[in-house]
Amino acid sequence: QVQLVESGGGFVRPGGSLRLACAASESTFRYHSVAWFREAPGKDREFVGVIRYSGDIPSYKDSVKGRFIISRDVDKNTVYLQMNSLVPEDTAVYYCAATLDWVPGTQAMESQRYQSWGQGTQVTVSS
Repeated sequence: QVQLVESGGGFVRPGGSLRLACAASESTFRYHSVAWFREAPGKDREFVGVIRYSGDIPSYKDSVKGRFIISRDVDKNTVYLQMNSLVPEDTAVYYCAATLDWVPGTQAMESQRYQSWGQGTQVTVSS
């Protein structure tokens, strides 16, 4: 397993932007598929998006498509979640998760597919 550390959460007004980072301790991170999940108060953890190690175009939950962008900096062992046009419904604790396994299609949305998890970072969107 690889150790993951998230950062970049905080408070933002509706319509604002935040960039979350998921940093790994090992260069083998480049071979991991990395997903972002979020958990809002009183709700189940839900899939946000994934960037696979194959370099394919990232996949996203429908409600964040066109607003969120996942990218990877291989040299920095870091995956980013750029969040734009934030709305109050985006308020949650955001987690990054990683796996060396191939996670095709909807399998990427299943949290049990991922072996390594970060500690989470709080994102609050409110006026």
